Amino acid sequence: MAVGILLKKQINYMTINGKVVFQHLGPGFWGIIGNDDKKWRPTNMPKALQVEGLKVTIEAEESAQQMSVFMWGTGIEIKSYEVVS
Repeated sequence: MAVGILLKKQINYMTINGKVVFQHLGPGFWGIIGNDDKKWRPTNMPKALQVEGLKVTIEAEESAQQMSVFMWGTGIEIKSYEVVS
């Protein structure tokens, strides 16, 4: 009889509150400036969030794709989001 152990990777997402901005660098890209003025560069910005000035709360993790031609903000991958009124 075989006994197996299942190991789960615990993922701790960060919560970011801020507003959506469009940066006109090169071809341009969408970013988020946090309420703490930190700059975040989503690698998977949903179309629903691509609105200048939109206030959002997102759950994200740092992206494995940190290299970018834009040299702006920290790369993140959005896991969930909520639009804040």
